[in-house]
Amino acid sequence: MAGFWLVLALTQSLPSFAQGSYRIEGKVTDKTGETLPGVNIRIKGTNRGTTSEADGTFRLTLSDQTTPLVFSFIGYLTQEVKVGNQTALTIALEPDQRQLSEVIVVGYGTQERKNLIGSIAKIDPTATKDIPTGSFDAQLQGKVSGVQISSNTGVPGETVNIRVRGATSINADNDPLYVVDGVFINNNSLQSVGTGGKATSPIADINPSDIESVEILKDAEATALYGSRGANGVILITTKRGNFNQKPKINFNASYGVAKAAKLWELTTGPEHAQLVNEWWINTGKDTPSLNRTAENRPFRPVAEGGRGLPEEQKTYDRLGELFRTGRLQNYDLSLSGGTKTTKYYIGGGYNRQEAIIKPIYFERASFKVNIDQQVNDKVQVGVSNTFSRTFRNQARAGDGPAGGLLQAALHTPTYLSPLNEQGVPVGRAGFDNLTLLIDNYDVQSASLRYIGNLYADAQILPNLRFRTSWGIDYNNYNESEYWNNLLISGSPAGLATSSITQFTTWLNEQTLTYRQKFGNHTVGVLVGNTLQSDVLTRTYAEGRGFANNLFTQISSAATTASSQSWSKSNLASFFSRIDYNFAGKYLVDFSIRADGSSRFGTRNQWGYFPAIGAAWRIKQENFLKDSRIISDLKLKTSYGTTGNQNGIGNFAAQGLWTGGASYQGSPGIAPQQLANPNLQWERTNQFNIGLDASFFNDRLSAEFNVYNKYTTNGLLQLALAGTTGFSNYWSNAAEISNKGFELGIRSENIRRGGLTWTTSFNVAQNRNKIEKLENPLRYGSRDLILQQQGTPLYSFWVYKQLGVNPQTGNVIYEDVNNDGKITVDDRQILGSIWPKFFGGLTNNLTYKGFDLAVFFAFQYGNKIYNHNKFFGEGGGARDAARIIFASNNARWQKPGDITDVPRPDGININNYRDGGSRWLEDGSFLRLRSLNLGYTIPKRLTEKAKIEAVRVYVAGSNLWLLTKYTGLDPESSASSDANQQGIDLGTPPQPRSVQVGINVTL
Repeated sequence: MAGFWLVLALTQSLPSFAQGSYRIEGKVTDKTGETLPGVNIRIKGTNRGTTSEADGTFRLTLSDQTTPLVFSFIGYLTQEVKVGNQTALTIALEPDQRQLSEVIVVGYGTQERKNLIGSIAKIDPTATKDIPTGSFDAQLQGKVSGVQISSNTGVPGETVNIRVRGATSINADNDPLYVVDGVFINNNSLQSVGTGGKATSPIADINPSDIESVEILKDAEATALYGSRGANGVILITTKRGNFNQKPKINFNASYGVAKAAKLWELTTGPEHAQLVNEWWINTGKDTPSLNRTAENRPFRPVAEGGRGLPEEQKTYDRLGELFRTGRLQNYDLSLSGGTKTTKYYIGGGYNRQEAIIKPIYFERASFKVNIDQQVNDKVQVGVSNTFSRTFRNQARAGDGPAGGLLQAALHTPTYLSPLNEQGVPVGRAGFDNLTLLIDNYDVQSASLRYIGNLYADAQILPNLRFRTSWGIDYNNYNESEYWNNLLISGSPAGLATSSITQFTTWLNEQTLTYRQKFGNHTVGVLVGNTLQSDVLTRTYAEGRGFANNLFTQISSAATTASSQSWSKSNLASFFSRIDYNFAGKYLVDFSIRADGSSRFGTRNQWGYFPAIGAAWRIKQENFLKDSRIISDLKLKTSYGTTGNQNGIGNFAAQGLWTGGASYQGSPGIAPQQLANPNLQWERTNQFNIGLDASFFNDRLSAEFNVYNKYTTNGLLQLALAGTTGFSNYWSNAAEISNKGFELGIRSENIRRGGLTWTTSFNVAQNRNKIEKLENPLRYGSRDLILQQQGTPLYSFWVYKQLGVNPQTGNVIYEDVNNDGKITVDDRQILGSIWPKFFGGLTNNLTYKGFDLAVFFAFQYGNKIYNHNKFFGEGGGARDAARIIFASNNARWQKPGDITDVPRPDGININNYRDGGSRWLEDGSFLRLRSLNLGYTIPKRLTEKAKIEAVRVYVAGSNLWLLTKYTGLDPESSASSDANQQGIDLGTPPQPRSVQVGINVTL
């Protein structure tokens, strides 16, 4: 990259407030006259200085004219300038070839972006941390091509679904590996208390404000050094650290906001409900006064004009309005960073509280972070990373199941049913809890105490040889409790209390030896290392039933108690190596291999070997392009490799197990628990990637394009066994899955003139998933809506295809697949899946003088979602007092000639409201304004008087606008956290619309 000139017009004022002091006023521009913000100007030998503002201007006071000024700018060599008697000064900063490329964190090291072979995306968390979610991974949605992120609930702190280049397994884990400062951390929920299929996210224990950068490793070359851990991608989190020779810097951020649902379901009124139920009875052909009754056996009366004088069953009760609220959002972060010549440090603390948009749910996190690095001498450095957090949840029981379900009680209780009985006592209706009693007595809580730590020592043994050793730990104590009193269904008749304490600990020890040598145009690097990891999971569970009254809530007060205890452990030993070669910055090659030995497999298959090779050609460095002023960089890259997977199976999956809990007539005994499979082996994924990186016009326009093909063999799967064997299933390698797709990322610097900058980032990706081998189909989800079958994508919807509604009869017409003249289960077919045809994001960032604006859209197109709420709510009166009726039923067929897709209410033709009909399978495509952030930085000439480095005030909004054809509340909703049951919307709160105001102060 060619250098540019920095022109500084310096004006010396007369001493204004002290003898011998000089005020310097200047402006920084490039040779084209465009202003340059962000240039650092420091008085040599001191910590005093300033930075050029958005319009390029700066002010600085000198004690004398001989002390040099130090000018520094990212990507250029630092230069010293003596002002002397000059009133105008022009200097040139030369490009620093060592800083031209962005530094990217890779497996066990860093690389300049220009030398990357693997497919790695880097995300700056400052651009997303103001989005109010419980975990930082949800904030990354739409930011990275090829990484599909779904926030499938509006409850903060619940699990987020992440797929890096698709899913590779049916029963094993498809989540990426998370690495925080070199520590492999647990990202699987430790929850044991049932909440309707939903699960909490351990990633929510991490404070986004402590994160410096996030790198997502996607292809085999990038993930190969993580071997069995990298099949589903790797997310590397680097937390903030101080800098050597940096004065102490204090940063404080505070924000407050509100969140609420953008819309709620449209339900029938009490009179409309009554009319539909009566109509259903009439259409059954059983229209007699004795049958036209409610669940309480009271006959419906004619609907009064305007609802005046309505009987009790024809009034309307708004339970959704009672449940949903405007939630309050609070966040506070305070940090101190800096360093001396030999020590650098970062200390941070944070508090975050988010009220969910449904009562009484909320999420709360307190965190404390300490990172210290010490230079022992010029060859040895040691350091420690510490993350402490306490996360508390008043946890939502949502998703499926009526007992204790907050949203179920509000949404699915008919609007005409009074919350009070004839005696005026609050009662539950339609098999659901009384909503007021449920909210007032709701007690489902969890508290997570977590520590993530790493201690390292780094030694320069020889000029080109470096050794590093580290010890890491991830400890999580997860404490859950719930109490259901006798006023609620789950606590009937005398109360129920449960308690669960789960502890998960990961111990990690790693050693690496790195050698790098340059011989003329040849540079060779060698890395060898090993990892020893041990995971231990313990759980103690207890429950008590029968309490004297509702004042007693502890299990010790219960009439009957039961308890259980479990312990599980797994070990992983790994050895890895990488060799890379660079010729003159033109030709890049590397080869890596990792060997993993796992205790989860039988002795014959414990070890897996995972190699990868990659190559890149920096075409820009060739003579025919070197002098091009249009093409700034051009690189062709390719890679092929193998990764493995063992996550998601039990720690003793290959072993034959016995249980000691088999008592007989009061005597202790043992019994078989699990069938052994000594042939169980690693799930393996082979991946090929080819890509092109290009930038133009002095890097003002850049693009990255990748095409990949992933193929998984030996898929880990639980197969069913005949009951006569004494076992229900066993673990096997019985599936093959492919993922093919492309990724495109484009970044442009549209304007940089007159103090105005405008940059745009766009990414789009496509992934085609297919089950290549599966002997027998597998069914998942409510009413077997999800079918895993050979030749189709994972998470495919298996439904009856509705062709329409007969205009003459009002009955549904389904496709008779086998042409046998009747509609049976054999007529169900695959009609789409949860996979979108395309997904991605668009970001625009603008700055003008002190103002900054960031607008971020996320989108996906072509996926399906099953509106299970609508299935239950569009029953046309058939469920009478047992379920709500949606207002969409008002568009039903009523007379010959009506054109609609909603059939007539009918209790004879069961096809009209058949479970699994495609009428409720909807297009889940959407375009969402994910975030909008407007800020203003107060000019330094004002803040420096108070000795404040910077003050920024801002307003941030999230989910402010949504474009979708989906008739539910949120096209990303999913009732279950189970990967095999995604895309079914039932009893799940939507993502909220929120607005926050905040201030950021740096001292």
